[in-house]
Amino acid sequence: MGKSYGEEFILRPGAKLHLDRIDPSYHGKHKSHETAAPAIAESLAQMKRLQELLYADAKQSLLIVLQGLDASGKDGVIRHLFSGMDPQGTWVFGFKQPSTEESAHDFLWRVHQHAPGNGQVVIYNRSHYEDVLAVRVHKSVPRKVWSKRYELINDFEKMLTAHGTRIVKFYLHISPEEQLERFKRRLDDPARQWKISESDYAERLLWPKYMGAYKEAIERTSTKRAPWFVIPANHKWFRDLAISQIVADTMREMDLRTPSPHVDLAAIRKKYHAAANGK
Repeated sequence: MGKSYGEEFILRPGAKLHLDRIDPSYHGKHKSHETAAPAIAESLAQMKRLQELLYADAKQSLLIVLQGLDASGKDGVIRHLFSGMDPQGTWVFGFKQPSTEESAHDFLWRVHQHAPGNGQVVIYNRSHYEDVLAVRVHKSVPRKVWSKRYELINDFEKMLTAHGTRIVKFYLHISPEEQLERFKRRLDDPARQWKISESDYAERLLWPKYMGAYKEAIERTSTKRAPWFVIPANHKWFRDLAISQIVADTMREMDLRTPSPHVDLAAIRKKYHAAANGK
């Protein structure tokens, strides 16, 4: 039996990340979406079942962090992999440029208030990592400020895990060529033209700087309690396959179980029979 996708794509604590050696078009043993579809469906079914247990037991929580450059597929992952979960226990939060109120607080303030509570699954579409990525690349925050944030992030995630939150972080790794092709499809599709931004092409010019920022951020914050997984994402179907299997495996590791009843079932049965008999 080969490695799981979790074992294949995790960056172990202390390891070096060589993004230039990771093929964004890698697709493993599967050749197409058609051959991968049954495995994706199986993982999605497991995620749905396990999320129901997580919600019912309400003793643990799950935080999923999605990071990647423009058009890397963060929105697609959310649509394809998490739309089947019970909306009573699943939340998605996107983090773009901070508002005036958010900027008046420490950089973790806006994400901390959206951290999952017991029984919840929360997906961050971008996250607190923007504060060591975009601000670094655009030099909107001094190095002496953002360079101290890695340790603060590790402490923040350590605190969440101490409260019973499992954390998995995904970097969606695409190539510049694939990004440009996705930009073209947006231009050609009226239903997706709303996604086009003036900054799309300006940000492409900063690709090497973003790669350096991601490399350091992932290396310095991939921990045993909150690991990073670097997912080859040129093929959307393979991205979905890998992430769904890693999330399902993570939820199985949480040892989720149906909670015991909080009432005296014998007494409740008597009340039910009395009600059913019209007494």
